[in-house]
Amino acid sequence: MKTKFKFLIKQSLNKKVKTKWFKIANLVIAILLIGIFNIDKIISVFGGDFDDIEYIYVIDKLNAYDEFENIFNNTAKTLDMKNYKIENTNESEEVLINDLKDDNKIILVISYDDVNYLNSKVISYNEVSSITSQLLTTTLTTLKSSIVAKENNFSEEQLYALSSPANIDVQLINPSASNKDMLSVGVIMIIIVPCFLLITLLVQMIGAEVNDEKTTRSMEIIISNVSPKVHFSSKIVASVSFVLIQGSLILLYVLIAYIIRILMGGSRILIDNSEISNLFISIKNMGILNTLMKGLPIILILFIFSFLSYAIVSGVLASMTTSTEDFQQLQTPLMIILVLGYYLSLMASTFEGSLFIKIVSYVPMLSFLISPTLYLLGQVSLIELFITTIISGVFTIVIFKYGLRIYKVGILNYSSENLWKKIFKSIKEK
Repeated sequence: MKTKFKFLIKQSLNKKVKTKWFKIANLVIAILLIGIFNIDKIISVFGGDFDDIEYIYVIDKLNAYDEFENIFNNTAKTLDMKNYKIENTNESEEVLINDLKDDNKIILVISYDDVNYLNSKVISYNEVSSITSQLLTTTLTTLKSSIVAKENNFSEEQLYALSSPANIDVQLINPSASNKDMLSVGVIMIIIVPCFLLITLLVQMIGAEVNDEKTTRSMEIIISNVSPKVHFSSKIVASVSFVLIQGSLILLYVLIAYIIRILMGGSRILIDNSEISNLFISIKNMGILNTLMKGLPIILILFIFSFLSYAIVSGVLASMTTSTEDFQQLQTPLMIILVLGYYLSLMASTFEGSLFIKIVSYVPMLSFLISPTLYLLGQVSLIELFITTIISGVFTIVIFKYGLRIYKVGILNYSSENLWKKIFKSIKEK
């Protein structure tokens, strides 16, 4: 029996892994991930250059160039915009305009205005990028505030107080409270979102395979050689194994893409590396990482039970249908459950202490999305997370027991006539 079970798992995995479509799909996924991680380098090859210096020639009629330069450089540094070079010029607008035949050159004229204190004009060969425009706007706005303050005889201390950002001192009265909500949700989303996508793949895959065997009538040959229990179990194990393999491959592609980026001399992916370092430091200082590590074994077990539950339910639903179209309709409730759990996990930090969300976190097939989030937010304890996992494990065993009874009836049924009557009858049988 064990030999047949292993053989069915191997055959099922081979049907998925050793196909041209699997290889092509993974090749495309790898190429796309490498492309996304190195999108700036790809754009540079086709004519874009993120390292080009953009020159800004300033015609200063206000005698405030030094202050403008200081504000501009500080703002650009804060926003991590390094590809700018500004220069004070005594040339006239006409002379500069005659030489303005380069997209990387901009003329900025700043002058005094009796009403608005500062007037500015930007002259460019082509349209100014939104990033550059925003940078200039921020700089000029700050410069204008400084001019207004000076005309009203503000001291250096008052000028600094006027331009510096407001300090917000957050005091938490509750000693058990913390301001780590958003970081906690961010960390758990890194885990939950891939699981959400993999379970969606799992549901689609196991349904397609069972329907394929029923459509080709190969199911009759298989069941004549092995018991429905062995066949059902092999489908569940093979399907869960496949999505775990696919998930591991995607992680590998991400690692390869990142290594390629480093080898190509890239340093930034969406945000600066220093910001990523600061994020990890914040996570560590707030104790989020320690909390996650303590509960990680239980969370992983909870994920495995959830994968098995969805595989069992998907297999049972697929056995009841006679075509792929019918299964597509029956799987809709599963997709609704997934989406519901996903949104409730997102709302957990907003509706802190919500009794409804806490109750739902114990519900199997929803708990793996909600309970880990509540745990990281400090809304449930490690013991409560463990209880949730136990409930999910018991639920998995129960639905396998009763689902198998339905599966025995459904896999050899090719008509929807009296199907539900047969199903309810099979559930009552021992």
